[in-house]
Amino acid sequence: MLEQIFPKYHRRYVASPFGDELELFAGWLADTGYRHDVVQCHVRRLRQILELGDEPLASMLARADLDRVFATAPGGVLFAATRRAFARCLADQGRWRPETDARPHAQVLDAYRDHLNAVRGLSPPTVAQHVSTVAAFLEETLSAGLDVSDLTREQIERHVVATGKRISRQSLQQWVARLRSFFRFCHMRGLLTVRLDAIDSPRVYRGELPPRAIPWATMQALLHSIDRKQSTGWRDYTILYLMAHYGLRPCEVASLRMDAIDWQAKTLRVEQRKTRSVLLLPLADRTLGVIKRYLKAGRTGSARPELFLRARGPSGAIKHTAVCNLYQTRAARSGLALQGTSAYCLRHSFAMRLLQRGVGIKAIGDVLGHRGLESTCVYLRLQLDALRDVALPVPQAQAV
Repeated sequence: MLEQIFPKYHRRYVASPFGDELELFAGWLADTGYRHDVVQCHVRRLRQILELGDEPLASMLARADLDRVFATAPGGVLFAATRRAFARCLADQGRWRPETDARPHAQVLDAYRDHLNAVRGLSPPTVAQHVSTVAAFLEETLSAGLDVSDLTREQIERHVVATGKRISRQSLQQWVARLRSFFRFCHMRGLLTVRLDAIDSPRVYRGELPPRAIPWATMQALLHSIDRKQSTGWRDYTILYLMAHYGLRPCEVASLRMDAIDWQAKTLRVEQRKTRSVLLLPLADRTLGVIKRYLKAGRTGSARPELFLRARGPSGAIKHTAVCNLYQTRAARSGLALQGTSAYCLRHSFAMRLLQRGVGIKAIGDVLGHRGLESTCVYLRLQLDALRDVALPVPQAQAV
């Protein structure tokens, strides 16, 4: 592999005292999907770092070992990226020695995670949210040496009050629900002798927040502001275009595959993660043209089945968090008044645009993939133009 990566200078790398490590690293980078030039840079930096040391690498390495190896590395993101890639390579090769979990209360957190997975059957993202909330609570509430059995109602109340000062009531309601679940688990396992899950939760009213829809003219201006001279520009434009014109969620866009597009029938098959259903959407000719242009200019030379790929190595599908991040990046670069908005606002804008065109609420809900009209009404709760049409005339006083 080193001969393929460095056709002219491969002998320097093969003859290195760490030639085997460099060969292993180069092969892993290529198999993982890193570009040729990125592989060259990573292997070159690793050789530079390894040859500064005097001892060969052990068969099993841990974080402390890499700290010593990269202690002489210059600062910056380049060598840090090489270190992360080399650590993943060692882990895939079975040469990474995991360290003992140094988190406080790691044992009870692991047991709670197993309970959420095996007993309650929650999805991995939901389990991660529960465990993260509980870990933050335990770290803030219990000092060193204290156990879960030492918790008191006063400590829980102080934590909830302090948390409510930095997050919204909607978020605090979910935070309290996760703590309740954890306290019920602790009481069931005998970790708590008394029940502590009776925590007051803030009341939240449906429709109390303002609508999140972006005016359609602003949405169009955002799309036109994206520079499509580079491949990432075409990728971001196509992603935001599909979200704005078809109301797709970020996770739905990230999970799209090449075979989801039926070019003959002009349809798009969307797997809805939230409702665990499949939605078949018709594609307009203009949309097909946008996707074809993206495949030609923004997605070339890849045989991966995912429709939207990472711009940087390693190659692979983007995640829904990347979709949210690229929206924030494009919104900031556009110079438009989009402060406080998110990628989910595109879905609300799509629903409002359908309503303005006279589409019924039931049809809008079907396109959005909602199971009930109540969910759809959340998107359409404030439509001032429609309210003006149904307003009654103000009675006028008659002179006597």
